[in-house]
Amino acid sequence: MSRLLGEVRQLGYVVEDIEAAMEFWIDVIGVGPWFYNEHVPIRNYRFRGEAFDVHNSVALANSGRVQVELIQTRSDTPSMYRDFLRAGHTGLQHIAFWTETFDDDLARMEAQGFKVEMSGEVGQNGRFVYFDRQMHPGTVIELSEVLGPKGRMFKMIRDAATGWDGSDPIRDFPSLEGN
Repeated sequence: MSRLLGEVRQLGYVVEDIEAAMEFWIDVIGVGPWFYNEHVPIRNYRFRGEAFDVHNSVALANSGRVQVELIQTRSDTPSMYRDFLRAGHTGLQHIAFWTETFDDDLARMEAQGFKVEMSGEVGQNGRFVYFDRQMHPGTVIELSEVLGPKGRMFKMIRDAATGWDGSDPIRDFPSLEGN
């Protein structure tokens, strides 16, 4: 448990081949099912204060209360993911804390000296920020708002993992439209 933000809720891995990574997690680790989106709809994406269009593929699955996120960049858009890969890393790139009080938690982190390096929105009430402080090679903290459709999707993914029998291991990402 973090004294700043509560439970770590997600481990984010940057990979070079998301399909191979999903297969590894399914076949070797036994985690699934995976919910896959080849082109995640990110709005208002910013990196170091500049706006960009970004193309990332993402797959999500849960192991208990912890969600595993696999991320593959599909463009050369400036991002912390791209910088992580260019530094010769793959694997754990971030840990995420989920919040329903995004503005308050963001203000608390900034008061502790954290600065936002990357941000955007996934669905309505689905803002996220990555902070500038790095732990072991390149791993950073993400604060992720889980109200609205993104929060409902995360719950559905966790529920699908409970008692998963190995069938239908890769599924389509649910819609993030709606309230």
